[in-house]
Amino acid sequence: MTQLNTPYPSTAYLTGFLRLHGVEAVQDDLALKLVLDLLSRDGLAAIRQQIDAMPEAVITAPIASFIEQYPRYDATIAPVIAFLQGRDSTLAQRIVTRRFLPEGPRFATLDVYVDDDGGDPLAWAFGALGLADRARHLATLYLNDLADVLRDAIDPRFEFVRYAEKLAASQPSFEPLAAALAAPHNLVDARLQALTLETVHQHQPDIVLISVPFPGAVYAAFRIAQAVKRHDARIVTVLGGGYVNTELRELAEPRVFDHFDFVTLDSGERPLLALLDHLAGKRPRDALKRTFLRDADGRVVKFDGAPEADIPFDEVGTPTWDGLPIDRYLSLLDMLNPMHRLWSDGRWNKLTVAHGCYWKKCSFCDVSLDYISRYDAASATTLVDRIEAIIAETGQTGFHFVDEAAPPKVLKALAQELIRRGVSISWWGNIRFEKSFNPALCQLLADSGCIAISGGLEVASDRLLELMKKGVSVAQVARVTQAFSEAGILVHAYLMYGFPTQTVQDTVDALEYVRQLFEEGCLQSGYFHRFTCTVHSPVGLNPDEYGVRLDPPPFAGFAKNDINFIDPTGVDHDALGVSLNKALYNYMHGIGLDTDVRRWFLTPVPKPRVPKRFIESALAAR
Repeated sequence: MTQLNTPYPSTAYLTGFLRLHGVEAVQDDLALKLVLDLLSRDGLAAIRQQIDAMPEAVITAPIASFIEQYPRYDATIAPVIAFLQGRDSTLAQRIVTRRFLPEGPRFATLDVYVDDDGGDPLAWAFGALGLADRARHLATLYLNDLADVLRDAIDPRFEFVRYAEKLAASQPSFEPLAAALAAPHNLVDARLQALTLETVHQHQPDIVLISVPFPGAVYAAFRIAQAVKRHDARIVTVLGGGYVNTELRELAEPRVFDHFDFVTLDSGERPLLALLDHLAGKRPRDALKRTFLRDADGRVVKFDGAPEADIPFDEVGTPTWDGLPIDRYLSLLDMLNPMHRLWSDGRWNKLTVAHGCYWKKCSFCDVSLDYISRYDAASATTLVDRIEAIIAETGQTGFHFVDEAAPPKVLKALAQELIRRGVSISWWGNIRFEKSFNPALCQLLADSGCIAISGGLEVASDRLLELMKKGVSVAQVARVTQAFSEAGILVHAYLMYGFPTQTVQDTVDALEYVRQLFEEGCLQSGYFHRFTCTVHSPVGLNPDEYGVRLDPPPFAGFAKNDINFIDPTGVDHDALGVSLNKALYNYMHGIGLDTDVRRWFLTPVPKPRVPKRFIESALAAR
């Protein structure tokens, strides 16, 4: 329940590591299997059958469109999936005619692009050519229509990537999730259970590890474990992953262990070796590593007495995608932006350059947790060895480096090693916009195959950047992003609003900085997200330093991460966020860059204090 275009890397890393240590390990992607099962002729027929039993009063526009055009959906679903998997490229010719696919409510978004002459609504994005991309965008709208049908007719919590997220995200009580798990199966649940049992029969496992990176993967993970335990309670089930590492650190809810025998925290390599020893009778439970279990009295107990340190990053081995159906992932094109598409289009080999973050100072980040605080890099030689092994296995040369912030020195050494060996790849990843990324280094990275980078500008305000301890200024970000852009590397900025003490004036000024960065060609893409205070961040740990008062919900033994807080500024950040996202969407499409930023806001806001040529002047001073 993460991405449809490429496997999440955690299982690939752990499978490679366990095999390196002589453990017979296989992996599978039930999230992809579930989507492909639902988006098939049989799946659509099952959806239609459920709709036929629904009262007419609850039929929504997406459902009505689906019913009306069902014969066309039935005829097109298999070829569209094959096209999005890259197995039938010639179908693009038919898709772009706009006469092949049934078009539901999602296609109404194309109306905003129609020009005054009633011409081609997508010509501005794809021109006379770009046929395959145009077809992929239309096919993505087609799938989004079907997702709306699933949500309206089968499960109101359904999403391709954030399924039932509210049941788990910073949910202090297990009660909502327990109630959902006790409810009768809907169609999605039933299909997932069938796929789970089919996979268990195929592999006959003794232990099932389920990796849960995000809250939107939790509900399905528990449904998988539930199916495994009902099939054979002797199979050991283990829960881990990014969600667990951030939200379940104080786990005290015994009912979690009705589904999972063990829950492990942080990097899984050492905890799993210790757990395997324990299950083999070679290690007492008090010598486990960062592992929760339910004892004989029904209490949740955490054991962390293993004397061994975590596995050094240089020694975790090479991830393997063996067993994952890498030819069945779907390349989607949601947004008509060359940078934004990278998250959903193309099958990328996800790889980590280093464990943790070399900066680990940002006040909004979970700097107290292992995945940030324990910085450990691999050598360039080791990294390129891994890259070559992955290419040999997958036949794919695209890499997404999924570090919190890839270190400039490591990237420089990596680029030099790739060029020295003559290894041709395309790669992108996340960085900090620090001054080490000068034009020479940016060009070197481009020569080694870098096509795009993303980084945190957050709130474009020097006062707030200093409060955040970002270690950068707006002018510095401008010069760094220009250096990347001039090297032909696309730049995406993570942007933030609602940070403690941020005023309306700060917000207007930040949007003006962002407008100028787009106007000067420094940014090609961006995303505004609302600041969230977490228990593991400096803001959550020391709220007084940031002028806020925490208002945490009562903890009931389950998840604990996001904390409500009271900001004395009293700004309605949610209302401002609507305007910020509308402005950014237009900037990414080259619209509105020459107009006053105040036009985007729904209510009167102050004039920006930023000089009109601030970014231009900062670039001239480079």
